[in-house]
Amino acid sequence: MRRRPRTSAAVLLGLLLTLLAASPALAAGYRYWSFWDGAGGQWAYAAQGPSTARPADGTVLGFRFSVSKDAAAEAAKPRAAADFEAVCAGTAPAAGTKRVALVIDAGVPGDAPSGEAPPQDAPRTACAQVAPEATAAEALASVAKPLRYNSAALLCGISGYPKTGCGEPIEDSGAAKPAPSASASATASATASGGGGSGPSAGLVAGLAAVAVLGAAGVWQSRRRRR
Repeated sequence: MRRRPRTSAAVLLGLLLTLLAASPALAAGYRYWSFWDGAGGQWAYAAQGPSTARPADGTVLGFRFSVSKDAAAEAAKPRAAADFEAVCAGTAPAAGTKRVALVIDAGVPGDAPSGEAPPQDAPRTACAQVAPEATAAEALASVAKPLRYNSAALLCGISGYPKTGCGEPIEDSGAAKPAPSASASATASATASGGGGSGPSAGLVAGLAAVAVLGAAGVWQSRRRRR
């Protein structure tokens, strides 16, 4: 009777180790297009993805391609100012349309996928003049085609850059692993896809919770046998 608790503990430990072994290693960062809101002249990680955000007339939006942590605090911001007038001063207002200033920063060579390079050294800007109900994605498409999306509707490429890949996790060694669906949230973010946190995966947390429940059940059964 005294050995059963030890056996249960061993089984629970085995389950825990299996869950830990099955969980993916934490990546040093992700290579993706992040999406930014330039309200008030300051870049802030966008709360919505470009396919759902509907910017108002006079909005400044930014897109930045880089290797960044999968979190707003760690993501690389566009390197140009969030200045609507600087981008759209030469575009006159027109009835039935809105103007959205876009900053498109393809990043630096060190963040480019293997065999590719950013299409330009400095960020480019464009003033999109679109219908009042247009989304950020539609505004972007009006000035920066072609856009590339994956099967989960994650924005993967702007103006053909990069040619392949979509939110790959980057290991500490710098080697990229295959992207798991739309995990980077990049533009997600993400993403983007609003983007996920950099903490433990939901599967791992659920697994640990299950182990805790099993452990509590084992203790309860052990105490019941001793009565």
